[in-house]
Amino acid sequence: MLYRLRTDFRLSIITLLGASAVLGITPFAVMRFLQGNVVAGIVDTVILLGITGSVVYAWMTGDTRRSGLVCALVACGGAVTVGAVVGEPGLFWLYPCLVTTFFLTNPRIAVILNIASVVALVIHGGAFRSEVHLWTFVATALVVSACAYVFAYRNHNQRERLEHLATVDPLTGIKNRRSMDEELELAVANSVRTGLPYALVLLDIDHFKKINDEHGHGVGDDVLIDLVALLAQNTRKSDQLFRFGGEEFVLLLPGVDGIGLKAVMNNLQQVLRKYMKHPGGTVTASFGVALLKPGESVDSWLARADAALYRAKETGRDRIVFSDEPETSEPAVQTA
Repeated sequence: MLYRLRTDFRLSIITLLGASAVLGITPFAVMRFLQGNVVAGIVDTVILLGITGSVVYAWMTGDTRRSGLVCALVACGGAVTVGAVVGEPGLFWLYPCLVTTFFLTNPRIAVILNIASVVALVIHGGAFRSEVHLWTFVATALVVSACAYVFAYRNHNQRERLEHLATVDPLTGIKNRRSMDEELELAVANSVRTGLPYALVLLDIDHFKKINDEHGHGVGDDVLIDLVALLAQNTRKSDQLFRFGGEEFVLLLPGVDGIGLKAVMNNLQQVLRKYMKHPGGTVTASFGVALLKPGESVDSWLARADAALYRAKETGRDRIVFSDEPETSEPAVQTA
C-alpha cells in the first residue's frame, strides 16, 4: 500500500482527497442534518460518497485517470452546489478544489472545470453580498488557479525528469534494469493474453575487463556505446534493449521464435564481429537465448537465459547458446 502511494503520484492525491473528504465533510453533513438543513446535508453526503467511491475504484483498478477526473468533477460540482445552497460560507470549499483539479486531471480539463465553477457561482450570484464581493472572489479564484497550474506544471516536469533518471542508463541512453523488470512483467502478461511469443537474449561482451585494463575505461565506455548503436540499427522498433549491468545487456524480442529467432541471432552476431572494434582488435559477444514458456515467470525466464549465457562463455565465448537446445549452440569462431 505504501509502495503504491510512493510511486503513483496521482493515486496519492486521490487518496489524500478522499481522506480529507471523510475528515472534513462528514462533520458538516452530520451537523446540517441535525440542524434540519436536509438539502445541504444531502449535498455533502453525495459529495462524500462520490469522492470515496472514486478512491476505492482507483485502488481496485489502478485507473487513476478516470477516477481522478470523477473526483475533480464531484469536488468542483459539489463545491458550486454547496456555495449555491449555503451561501457565502460555501465559497470557501471551492478554493481547495481549484488547486486539486490540476493534480487530479490534465491541465486543459482542470482549467475548464475551474472556469466553469467560478462562472456558475457568478451567474447564480446568491452567495455574494455585493458586486465588490463577487469580483473579489473571481480575482482570488483566478489567482489560486494560476498558482496551482504553475506548481502542477513544474511538479509534472520534475517527476518526468526523475523518472527518466531512474529508468535510463546515463552512459548508453537505453533503459536500465529497473525498466527491464517492468517490461518483462508486461511481456509475460501480454503473452498470456495474446499468445504472442517472446524471446529473451542476454549478451555479454567478451574479455571486456581486458579492454578496460589495457586501453582504459574511456575506450571501454566507447565500446559499450558502439554496441548499443549497432544493436539499435539492426533490431526492430518493437524490440527493446536494456543495460543489465556492466558489459551485460538484455534484448527483448516480441513475435519471434524458431528459425526466425535463430536467423536474427546469427545476423546480430555477424554484425558485431564485422563492425565492433577497439584499439586492440575485434570485439565479440556471447549470447544466451531463452523463449518464454507458457505459464513461466519472469524470474524463471531470465534464469534460463542467464544459464544459456553462462554456457556460451564457458564453452569458448563468441557463440550463441539457446536455452534447452544445446545442440543449436554455434561453434566458437577464432579471431585474430
